[in-house]
Amino acid sequence: MSFSALHSSCVPPEQRFDWWRDLITQDVAPTRITSEHTDDFVAGAGAIGLGRVQVTTLSFPPIRSERTPALIRRSDPDVYELALNTGGDMWITQARGEARLGAGDLGVWNTSRPFDGRGLKTAGNGCSRAVMVHLPRTELPFLDSTTDRLLATSTPTHRGTAAVLARFLRHLVAEAPGMTDQQRERLGPAVWELAVAFLADRLDAHAYAPPEARTRMLLARVDAFIDANLADPALTPSAVAAWHHISVRTLHTLFRQRERSVAATIHHRRLERCRADLENPALRGSTVQAIAARWGLHSPSAFSRAFLAAYGTPPGQWRRAALGRPDPPAGGGAGRAESQATSHA
Repeated sequence: MSFSALHSSCVPPEQRFDWWRDLITQDVAPTRITSEHTDDFVAGAGAIGLGRVQVTTLSFPPIRSERTPALIRRSDPDVYELALNTGGDMWITQARGEARLGAGDLGVWNTSRPFDGRGLKTAGNGCSRAVMVHLPRTELPFLDSTTDRLLATSTPTHRGTAAVLARFLRHLVAEAPGMTDQQRERLGPAVWELAVAFLADRLDAHAYAPPEARTRMLLARVDAFIDANLADPALTPSAVAAWHHISVRTLHTLFRQRERSVAATIHHRRLERCRADLENPALRGSTVQAIAARWGLHSPSAFSRAFLAAYGTPPGQWRRAALGRPDPPAGGGAGRAESQATSHA
């Protein structure tokens, strides 16, 4: 498992285009890339290793990217590329399809077939940006002829599994630099199942997935939904089940294989988010109570008890230790100081 982030600024301006083109050939697939910005090609690329699935982040000025039959014969990773466009406009043509991907859209193409893609000039710094999930073709639970129906199509991400997948990928890219290899590896199955769930929804092909895969897909969607809605105090097992159109009993059955129940999972993840915020110097101006409420925990006393039970330290004391602040002096004022810290620390 690994993480890397590279930028063309690491090489001289006259070498940047060739450097980036070679990087794409190695990390994505051999591709013929042309651009009007070769004199000083400002671009970046990142790689997030997640086990069975790999994710690549790209930023680049206007380009044309072509995968020709000769390049396919030269080398083919044999993957479907599922791309989230996070900035700029892109065009992709493959098979008989052609699609424009606006910012926030998802698109699909296949490295085993010729394609023609373009990143267009954008506002601001002029860079297009994308997150690409590399899905091994032979491991997908769909027939190639079925998956190929999505080639060079564009899907908005304002609802459904597309919205869940897009949100998850954005969070993954933001958090991956601070994760360990083991943490990133544990996220691999979630990325895979969310990607497969998205494809199954778009293809109306849930029947092609085996029962075990459908269960994993559902659990991945439930996990992503819980993570995305922790701030909502109305997030309960009933709300989770209703959103996914299953019974509460079915939801609890899904979680029998887990260490924690649905309610305990929600509670634990809220506490984890609170702990991370308490350790964040950028949030030192927020009170402990405000941080707890931010993650759906609106009773200060209940939050203090739960935090102490989970981590062995009251939240105010935990924050002072994390931020390098001294504890208040022992004695009669200590309890009052901790109480004030819970409200104002």
